[in-house]
Amino acid sequence: MIRKKSRREESLDHAELARLLPAPGDPHLSLDRHLLLEEHLMREIQPVAPAPAPSRRVARRVLLIGVPVTAAGLAGAFAFTALTGSGGSRTTAATPPPVEAPVVRIEPGSTAQLASTVEHIAAAASADKTPEPGPGQYIYIKSKVSYLSVLHTDTDKSKTLVQPLHIREAWNSPDGKQGWLDEPGYQPKGGVTLNSDVESSLNAPSYDYLKTLPTDPDALLKKIYKETKGQGNSPDQEAFTTVGDLLGEQLAPAKLNAALYRAAAKIPGVVVVDHVTDAAGREGIALAHVDQQSGDRTEWIFDRKTYAYLGSRGVQVKQADDVKPGTVLEYTAVLERAVVDAQKQRPGAQGAGA
Repeated sequence: MIRKKSRREESLDHAELARLLPAPGDPHLSLDRHLLLEEHLMREIQPVAPAPAPSRRVARRVLLIGVPVTAAGLAGAFAFTALTGSGGSRTTAATPPPVEAPVVRIEPGSTAQLASTVEHIAAAASADKTPEPGPGQYIYIKSKVSYLSVLHTDTDKSKTLVQPLHIREAWNSPDGKQGWLDEPGYQPKGGVTLNSDVESSLNAPSYDYLKTLPTDPDALLKKIYKETKGQGNSPDQEAFTTVGDLLGEQLAPAKLNAALYRAAAKIPGVVVVDHVTDAAGREGIALAHVDQQSGDRTEWIFDRKTYAYLGSRGVQVKQADDVKPGTVLEYTAVLERAVVDAQKQRPGAQGAGA
């Protein structure tokens, strides 16, 4: 039997096509998620600005919840996928494709050894021998990192994708006004400037600014709560996040570093996790805090013997947004932290651009 094509089969206008397609899925994003995605998109359509240093807050912004979509919804989904990158920065043509996030066993945290562990960490921080940067010098941080890229969900399964582990190098002047970021595959070839005229603050700290902060843990924590009020999912979570942002791609004076750890131990919900691995495969002990809204746990990892800071890890511990418990959303490892004499200079090299 030969079926004749009707006029409707030969041509469908947009209105007719819309009536035939199923209603678009409802992603059920929280208000917080909507605001973070909107902010991320608005940054991307503005003129190119210096790439920010990575932070826990930024990394969570690139989360995309995919849903069963119609043809009309696919363009937006792919647009958000293309925008993802470390620190909210622009990806390049050579950006490696994301990989499925690793899944680890969730080890419970405990407060039993919190006080003693923090004192060991604070003592190690106080004894740190990294020299103080002077005028014209730069703080150099080399890290191995992987940040959340996209969460894809369809009718059959969901999976969380992250960036492949890669090297990130940053240079920042003590006053925070000049800097450079080299992150092959995630920044333009050769790197991008981090020059900024933004006034230093807890959310945009410089070494010179950190020198002005109180080194009494109670006074320091009070200031952190006051200046981050209204940000994040809860005051406790935001305080923990803020301290964590000062530990990774930054250098803090030794006394302040010790005070930050002692202050963090006073935040409700902070626990010790006995066995955690950083992005370089180094096993250590961690101070951790769970974000009760998103269900992920931020872990600061320290060497078990020396208590030196190694890196960080973000692990989903509660089912949320189709992210399975045990999923590693991001992890980092600080490989080198030093003071150098010129931008783009690496420790042990002579001259800029080495």
